[in-house]
Amino acid sequence: MNENQHIVSAYDRDLEGVQALIVKMGGLVETAIADCSKALELRDEDLAQQVRAGDKAIDGLLEQINEETARVIALRAPTASDLRVVLSVMKMSNNLERIGDYAKNIAKRAGVLLQMTPIDGSAGAVRRMTREVELMLKDALDAYIQRDAELAAVVIQRDKEVDQMYNALFREFLTFMMEDPRNITACMHLHFIAKNIERMGDHVTALAEQVIYVSTGKLPEEDRPKADSTPYETHGDPVAGDN
Repeated sequence: MNENQHIVSAYDRDLEGVQALIVKMGGLVETAIADCSKALELRDEDLAQQVRAGDKAIDGLLEQINEETARVIALRAPTASDLRVVLSVMKMSNNLERIGDYAKNIAKRAGVLLQMTPIDGSAGAVRRMTREVELMLKDALDAYIQRDAELAAVVIQRDKEVDQMYNALFREFLTFMMEDPRNITACMHLHFIAKNIERMGDHVTALAEQVIYVSTGKLPEEDRPKADSTPYETHGDPVAGDN
């Protein structure tokens, strides 16, 4: 192997390495999504704590990806198509880190809700919504590995279903609160959880958009489908926080 071939081979390994890190990070985030929902449904404080502790590994991978992508850009001067890969990995890792944060926040609230009387049917409804986001993320990661822009586009469309599920839960929690003021505190926690899940869906959608960018060289032109019609936000959340 001559020197140029050696450089190309090392460059390819670098690109493969950063992409492997994003897949690894995605796997950890998938697990966090599933476990935070399970902790809420089973009222499992140990599992909730495991999710909170596991967020450090996700944050660690974000830092590693940032370092590796910066190194590749500085040392390898990527061509246009390879630069798209590197830049998309950077953006995807940030989206995954935010999803992990939301999973951690849900786990925190699950711990708080353990001290309260359960709201009938709420855990199952939250689980279904969380499961949809988890499946969206799985498909987005598969689309990235396969460079499948069509599958990524389907993921983007599915975010509307998550928004609709959130709207339904929001109305349901309002009904519970109006029927019995004793439900207000628990339902407010559940509302914040549902909003966190809805935000997860937004970040999965952003991730899928990057898959399309890597695969085609262009970001999707159509606006994202949104069906979230509720006025409330989670900024300044005193229990979960924004990170």
